[in-house]
Amino acid sequence: MPLILDHVSQIYNEGTKESVRALDDVSLIIPEGQFIGIIGHTGSGKSTLVQHLNGLMLPKKGSVFYNGKDISDKDFSRKELRQHVGLVFQYPEHQLFETDVFADVCFGPKNMGLSKKETELAAFEALRMVHFPEDLYYASVFELSGGQKRRAAIAGVLAMKPDFLVLDEPTAGLDPVGRLEILGMVSELHKKSGLTIILVSHSMEDVATYVERVIVMDRGRVAYDDTPREVFSHAEELKEMGLGVPESTEIAAMLRARGFDVDPKVITEKEAADSIYAALKARR
Repeated sequence: MPLILDHVSQIYNEGTKESVRALDDVSLIIPEGQFIGIIGHTGSGKSTLVQHLNGLMLPKKGSVFYNGKDISDKDFSRKELRQHVGLVFQYPEHQLFETDVFADVCFGPKNMGLSKKETELAAFEALRMVHFPEDLYYASVFELSGGQKRRAAIAGVLAMKPDFLVLDEPTAGLDPVGRLEILGMVSELHKKSGLTIILVSHSMEDVATYVERVIVMDRGRVAYDDTPREVFSHAEELKEMGLGVPESTEIAAMLRARGFDVDPKVITEKEAADSIYAALKARR
């Protein structure tokens, strides 16, 4: 079943001089199976938006629906919702608290009421899904690298077998190699399991490379909701919002300004390389 946001607004410090409209009449349909990127400058409403998806926040106005039910209703189980919509916060390693990795990954399914055997099987499966090193299953979380901590935290959410996985800046603070490894793993999860992935990111390159749909937030509103190629074709508008476009798109624009017949809509490194090669070949 899809997640539906119907005219959702969220206001912080309502009724005071510090009142801020973090979400302003947002309507979205998030179906199962998509890989979605959410981008926006700091304060645009990205994090507030994703916290509404699993009921950590409830809208001041409007409604969020899951499985055809309003999550604000008194008889709606938001605990059950969080089993279906898993949220991994920025710097998720700060959420690791058990004595070892395996115990931490077991925490979610155990609290769902699964038996010891079911819990452990779910934990093993989740750790395999994120390619966590087997020799570190029972290591202290304090002995792990930054990338390993991210994998462990994501595994802890996957162990509850969600239908939607929401990742809020999952590569923040990682080196380039660690960033690529985490994003590659997330992309593989989507392709193999059909899991809906919602990726909040500041990196235009990551969004252009991995997602199939981009939602651009600006001042609490949805500015764009389309394919990466269409969204990044609005370069000037995005720059006015404090955003940018992928470096490949920037390079293509610079070359076109110098007379090279490069495709203006390239968004990935491979597309840019292929288009530049074809333009140079045509000049020979």
